[in-house]
Amino acid sequence: VQLQASGGGLVQAGDSLRLSCAASDGTFRRYGLGWFRQAPGKERELLAVIRWNGGAKDYADSVRGRFTISRDNAKNTGTLRMNGLEPEDTADYYCALDTLRPYYSGPYYDSRDFDSWGQGTLVTVSS
Repeated sequence: VQLQASGGGLVQAGDSLRLSCAASDGTFRRYGLGWFRQAPGKERELLAVIRWNGGAKDYADSVRGRFTISRDNAKNTGTLRMNGLEPEDTADYYCALDTLRPYYSGPYYDSRDFDSWGQGTLVTVSS
């Protein structure tokens, strides 16, 4: 399954953005979905995860309360809603699927838990 992330752009501090992740086929619904970001010179950071059935969701401390992950399995899409953006949120944002463990509902830890990646979409937050 191929993924395509979109929705990035240049915004001001305090603004909101909605990132989308479109999957190429309906196997999308079998897999856990994660959103990541990577800023220059930093490691890729797991921001949010949603299980295959849209059930349990987890968030990194850095975005909890500001970002919301969701998915629509009927449309093969995932979304990351970002509110209260800060300059520190500036990064390339990626979506990814855990295709090696269909219907998995356990914990996720980092990028090694995901094997199918979309290209990044750049989010730039000005102060």
